[in-house]
Amino acid sequence: MGSAASPPRTLDASSSPTASQEDLKRVAAHRAVAMVDSNMTLGLGTGSTAAHALDRLGDLLRTGALRGVAGVPTSLKTEAHAARVGIPMLALADAAEIHLSIDGADEVDPDLNLVKGRGGSLLREKMIEGAGGRFVVIVDESKLVPRLGCTGAVPVEVVPFGSAYTLGLVRKVFDKVPGFSARLRTVKSKAGDGQEELFVTDNGNYIVEMFFDDGIRGDLRAISDSLLRITGVVEHGMFLGMATSVIVAKKDGTVAVLTKK
Repeated sequence: MGSAASPPRTLDASSSPTASQEDLKRVAAHRAVAMVDSNMTLGLGTGSTAAHALDRLGDLLRTGALRGVAGVPTSLKTEAHAARVGIPMLALADAAEIHLSIDGADEVDPDLNLVKGRGGSLLREKMIEGAGGRFVVIVDESKLVPRLGCTGAVPVEVVPFGSAYTLGLVRKVFDKVPGFSARLRTVKSKAGDGQEELFVTDNGNYIVEMFFDDGIRGDLRAISDSLLRITGVVEHGMFLGMATSVIVAKKDGTVAVLTKK
């Protein structure tokens, strides 16, 4: 358990200890892309941090610094972004091997367990990033937490049929946990009428958002099993033991690489 940090490196001269969060995301993303070699097949993550990696990959492909690289996108949004910057794509079934996946995370605990999927792409992310040999996570230091579930929702993807009933079963898993709550995620209606509607994933499913006052305490794998045994639950956003390394861009101008012990 736990992680080891490589010696921190200083950001490039264009960065500073007062770099914005977006600058830090970009630095972490570029550090991860430096691990990519020509002729690799990549898992392409989703979200604001992963977007910087897509942009960098597109730049390197356009200049010829990388050749023969293809990506397997983890969402429709990523697929559109990758097409826009010129990254060739493959379907998961057509990828003989995924050499490296690069993605952000909503939370990273001291054992490199993750919360992902607050943007709603957790199922495809877990399928693709779990299929590869290496999974490199890119974050700024605000994503480091003592326990999963400390900073916001832990998502659970559920099928639409009986979703309110499934929500009740999810609540029962944590019925003795003080401060726990759960709800179906809603978004502003596309009709523009100011109403709310249920958020729908790329897979046509709904998202249950779980909230914890002080993070998730207990055996994460046992909790994972309890959730996945619920008929109607498709997958959850706890990525346990999947990250091979985490690249952390820090406000003091350094970059640390955390790896599993």
